[in-house]
Amino acid sequence: MTAFAVAVLVAAAPAAVAHAEATEPGPTVDGGTAVLARDWQWPVRPFRLARPFVAPPHEYGPGHRGIDLLPVGDGVVRAPAPGVVAFSGQVAGRGVVTVDHGDGLVSTFEPVDSALAAGTPVDVATPLGTVSAGGHAEAGTVHFGVRLDGAYINPLVLLGGVPRAVLLPCC
Repeated sequence: MTAFAVAVLVAAAPAAVAHAEATEPGPTVDGGTAVLARDWQWPVRPFRLARPFVAPPHEYGPGHRGIDLLPVGDGVVRAPAPGVVAFSGQVAGRGVVTVDHGDGLVSTFEPVDSALAAGTPVDVATPLGTVSAGGHAEAGTVHFGVRLDGAYINPLVLLGGVPRAVLLPCC
């Protein structure tokens, strides 16, 4: 039953609204998940959700602290929101780009080949680079992680909400 619920969630995620309506920013809490009213956009489009966010049971526990997106097209990774490039370079043999969006929000993309330098301001949809190879993400996918005040959150909460899993009756 759990695999079915995950399949429903994965199938529903790309159908989620491409970006949330802009309202006053500010964190609220919905069932323990940080929800922010922001106008973020998907960093690659079109895409398939290759791997969903899996919250760890505790700070150092196993999990998947982001979502993996498989671009269906050119593989250009774009800024999901305005900010400043905080890091662009190699980490453990793979290209990583980190954007500081202010208010404690930081997004990270890997593996990405990028020519941007730290300190470069970016607007929503500014190209950050292209999907490359390496890291833990499946070949051809880009890992998209978001931290709020240093803690990882599900990027879907900034992209129009997290679709609710619907358990259907069996048989």
